[in-house]
Amino acid sequence: MSWSELERFVDDAERDGGMQRALRHCRSRRELLLAARRLGYAISGSDLHQAWMLERCCAIDERREVS
Repeated sequence: MSWSELERFVDDAERDGGMQRALRHCRSRRELLLAARRLGYAISGSDLHQAWMLERCCAIDERREVS
């Protein structure tokens, strides 16, 4: 898997209302990964973790800039 595949998944989900509705039913990372794979995206748990860590770090940096 590549980072670009995760970006494609997110971009598609942001534009496609039907995909958003389908993904809203996911209650865990595992369910999200299974749904993504069924939709044809090759993303892994480590991809989601990497994205979560990046988002978390950016949020911390933003809070520091505001203080």
